[in-house]
Amino acid sequence: MAVSLASHLAPRALLALMADGEACSCAHLARELAIDRGEVARLVQSLRGLGIDIHEAAGPDYRLPAPVELLDAGRISSALRDDVRTRIHRLEIPFEVDSTNTRLLARAPPPRGLANVCSAELQHAGRGRRGRAWISPFGGSLVLSLGWSFPDAGGASPALSLAVGIAVARAAERFGTRELRVKWPNDLWLDDRKLGGVLVELRAEAGGAAHVVIGIGLNLKLSNEHRRRMEAQGMRIATLSDAGPAMVARNGLAAALMEELVGMLDEFERCGFAAFHAEWTRRDALRDRGARVHGADGVREGTARGVDEDGALLLEVGGELQRHVSGEASLRLHEGGA
Repeated sequence: MAVSLASHLAPRALLALMADGEACSCAHLARELAIDRGEVARLVQSLRGLGIDIHEAAGPDYRLPAPVELLDAGRISSALRDDVRTRIHRLEIPFEVDSTNTRLLARAPPPRGLANVCSAELQHAGRGRRGRAWISPFGGSLVLSLGWSFPDAGGASPALSLAVGIAVARAAERFGTRELRVKWPNDLWLDDRKLGGVLVELRAEAGGAAHVVIGIGLNLKLSNEHRRRMEAQGMRIATLSDAGPAMVARNGLAAALMEELVGMLDEFERCGFAAFHAEWTRRDALRDRGARVHGADGVREGTARGVDEDGALLLEVGGELQRHVSGEASLRLHEGGA
């Protein structure tokens, strides 16, 4: 497995010195980083410009508002089961990136049966479904993308995003959260609030192999300010800390996601979505509830009746079931939206 070296070593090193949330003097930081105090101040300002909140007191002393576990390729790799570690072709943890999905899509597809993985501390152009921005505050979220090769494009059906949702829920529940729900076609929910999202992107040639990149964004622990900013987009937000654990180890969670995704992809290739249908139904956040579907042909209102064996949404309208496939419609509850 190839593990790339982190870029921007000085910012990462500075944050590592402050990761416990305790105050650090400018003199101490300068000494540890072997730079002068002016360079420390300039580095702090550049990190603030990237959206990282660094508090300053007389001295000057600097500190982060809360402890943070920085992502580390070595710690993620060591947390993986041996059988999965050998399946990771490339693991990249850049300090900042435009989009982890975009980065992997630009790379050559991994060999069959192996995965490329990218995560980052800062993502500046994260994307959700239908072109929406995905906000991932420093230290309070986890973004991770995994690249996979299918022998043909037909194997990467639209239902893949539903199976990914199950894999993400399984990974999160390893850390003591109560059971999580899935919302068609690609959201993870807790108490009717959005905990995370999935974006599956495909590069394929007619009749040839398919390069699929699975992007995942999860909210771990957010400040009130970040929560307000995210909810200003019109959705109610949840975090893993709302679901139980006060602090989730980000490196451990990244490893759990990789394990669950690789296992899910193996099973999806063999059996398709049928292998996940029963669990998806059990976790379905919208089943038998009033729903509104926005499609290319307008808005349909009815009652959500789960999904079929191909992962298509079944919406009951006027006593008849309508079938909606992923990619053609989004779903919102009558009672407030998500």
